[in-house]
Amino acid sequence: MSSCMIFKKVTPPLPPPPGGGAPPPPPPPGGGAPGPPAPPGAVGGGPPPPPPFGAKGADARGRGRGLSRSGAIQTARRSSLKPLHWSKVSRAIQGSLWEELQRHGEPQVAPEFDVSELETLFSNVVPKRSGDKGKGKSAGPKTDKVHLIDLRRANNTEIMLTKVKMPLPDMMAAVLAMDDTVLDVDQVENLIKFCPTKEEMELLKNYTGDKESLGKCEQYFLELMKVPRVESKLRVFCFKIQFRTQVSEFKRSLNIVNSACNEVRNSLKLKDLMKKILYLGNTLNQGTARGAAVGFKLDSLLKLTDTRASTSRMTLMHYLCKVLAAKKPALLDFHLDFVSLEAATKIQLKALAEEMQAIIKGLEKVKQELAASENDGPVSEVFHKTLKEFVSGAEAEAASVTNLYSRR
Repeated sequence: MSSCMIFKKVTPPLPPPPGGGAPPPPPPPGGGAPGPPAPPGAVGGGPPPPPPFGAKGADARGRGRGLSRSGAIQTARRSSLKPLHWSKVSRAIQGSLWEELQRHGEPQVAPEFDVSELETLFSNVVPKRSGDKGKGKSAGPKTDKVHLIDLRRANNTEIMLTKVKMPLPDMMAAVLAMDDTVLDVDQVENLIKFCPTKEEMELLKNYTGDKESLGKCEQYFLELMKVPRVESKLRVFCFKIQFRTQVSEFKRSLNIVNSACNEVRNSLKLKDLMKKILYLGNTLNQGTARGAAVGFKLDSLLKLTDTRASTSRMTLMHYLCKVLAAKKPALLDFHLDFVSLEAATKIQLKALAEEMQAIIKGLEKVKQELAASENDGPVSEVFHKTLKEFVSGAEAEAASVTNLYSRR
């Protein structure tokens, strides 16, 4: 018996119509004319009759529609499940089970099967392997994280945390101990930039779900929120890291300026040279309102190259150098007295004043946080003790800087 005959419905034979030939197929439910008989000599019967109008299983052209959502994945989209490599029947043989199902328009449903379970068990997505290559075990399904913070800010925060490269509890322990051997100034400044705002804190405070399911950014914010005035403490930590370098650099700049000033004041060659220039100026300006001067401003030295002789291209500067080279050559080496002058020209007094104010104001904020942290409880005990030791030494340093600046 051929395989196609297995699916034939067993029915009593009908009497042959007059004139011979195969009996026509039974009419479909709901009326409608039957299809034409199979042509003579066709193997396995002719093509199936067209489906009745309104049938659910096929469209007007005789093609089967996609499966329903409850039964399987729609054919309009690519399946995400592993395929079953079977031999597909494209044309149902007349009298077979497939032809009967098609003819009656029965929907292809199977409520016994859970589609979501099928998708889980027979997913075509290969799970990623664990990071431990030695074990070679596949990773379990990735758990979805809960994100409360704006996605862009959360991503930037996570990128910043990858540069810290330590667990969050260890990072906060280093912050509270103000340990600059663990965190440098760049890392602390990044932590300050990504402190949670008041709105973000409220979001996290109102979250009642499992905190372990939160994203890395949310976990970082929660860790910071355990410390009172965490942003203030981070700024104090940043000030502490930079304080000694800041004071040292300020002293160096101030010493250069003071040294340059002392070199100019104490240079005998410069004083003698300035007297020569004063004499030249008074001689040229004799009998005018500019004559009989007792001195001149330093920008007047630039005018020496602008004053030219009447009969030649010689300037007053040329003339001065000619006379000094002939009669006072030692004065031409006056610049050797100014060891610090070139370095001092790169330092602005306004910037020095601003730096001095930054040190004073920064130390005041440190004192304020020291007083506030005294009532924080156990979480700030190490921080308060470390900060208190720092303040006692920083105040002495700041006093010495202030005295040095006032004597400039």
